[in-house]
Amino acid sequence: MRFKKRRKSSRYRGGHTHGRGFKKKARGSGHQGGVGMAGTGKRGDQKKTLILNLYGNDYFGKSKTLRVGKPRKKLNSINLGDIQLILNTLLKKGKAKESKSGLEINLQGYKILGSGDFSLKAAIHASAASQSAVGMIKKAGGEFILPGKAKEDKVENKDKKKELKK
Repeated sequence: MRFKKRRKSSRYRGGHTHGRGFKKKARGSGHQGGVGMAGTGKRGDQKKTLILNLYGNDYFGKSKTLRVGKPRKKLNSINLGDIQLILNTLLKKGKAKESKSGLEINLQGYKILGSGDFSLKAAIHASAASQSAVGMIKKAGGEFILPGKAKEDKVENKDKKKELKK
């Protein structure tokens, strides 16, 4: 003869953990971290496997594509004193050449810093320069030219000529 089996809930009456071990585990969704995506943050270890299976490793951390602005170009820096020391090497590599007005040195991708002694009359093409470096170049009788500045100077000269004609 078969007897009616008592329900679990009635069998756990009197035992304060109700078969769940630690008391706090049974309180709402406290041990799970919540329902759905709740509790899946940085410290949501109890739901990490669920998230990794659904979304992979891309769910955690910041995305570099969301960062605003373009990354700055890293410029190598070189001192004016060092340029004078390695002038022979620059001539051999073709980064420097002699012209009628003096030397032309092409240092694209470099920032020129005004440290050391500089006494060359040279036109230096570089991506950037400190104010002290520009002052030292002009004092030596040379000139500093930014990459886009030569084109701008030509446009400005044409505009000035047009104004003079009028």
